[in-house]
Amino acid sequence: MEGIIIRRIIPSDNSCLFNAVGYVMDHDKQKASELRQVIAATVASDPARYSEAYLGKSNEEYCAWILDSDKWGGAIELSILADYYGREIAAYDIQTIRCDLYGQANDYSERVMLIYDGLHYDALVMSPAEGAPEEFDQTIFAIRKDRTIGPVEGLALNFVREQQRKRRYTDPANFTLRCGVCQIGVVGQKEAVEHAQATGHVNFQEYR
Repeated sequence: MEGIIIRRIIPSDNSCLFNAVGYVMDHDKQKASELRQVIAATVASDPARYSEAYLGKSNEEYCAWILDSDKWGGAIELSILADYYGREIAAYDIQTIRCDLYGQANDYSERVMLIYDGLHYDALVMSPAEGAPEEFDQTIFAIRKDRTIGPVEGLALNFVREQQRKRRYTDPANFTLRCGVCQIGVVGQKEAVEHAQATGHVNFQEYR
């Protein structure tokens, strides 16, 4: 095993989860609309499993919602995509250094890795060296008998710890945002949502 773990940045366009998955699965950062369709079709085809209690909205509402390119994905979408591709998805959270594994109940033989900073998903890959072109990225890793991906797992965890040490994350409960329209400052996701609902303004910039 030769190489280093690096974070491949995915554009911040509200579809980062889908494009990060597209990159680690298919080396394609333009998969969002296709993968949103996959998720909507999966959910629509199994209303018993994907009920209002599970989705937080009716099956029909959810399907319309996930097809909207401004809406973000999360745990529900990652578990569906793990099954769609037949690979585990490991999502590392920088702030807590927690790793959530999706698809691990299905005995898949391969795993991909994402990294989450509280607001945004990027791809976590193995590169031969710092600055090597993306085509050399290894994004899919074989799962061993002990259900780990061997030494790569330790390297990934060390990388996530290093990102945490450098504070490369956003705490969604306490981060400060400024409205790009009226320049009012808000703290945390809750206040941002309330401001957006009250004013219709949705262009926020983070500031420290």
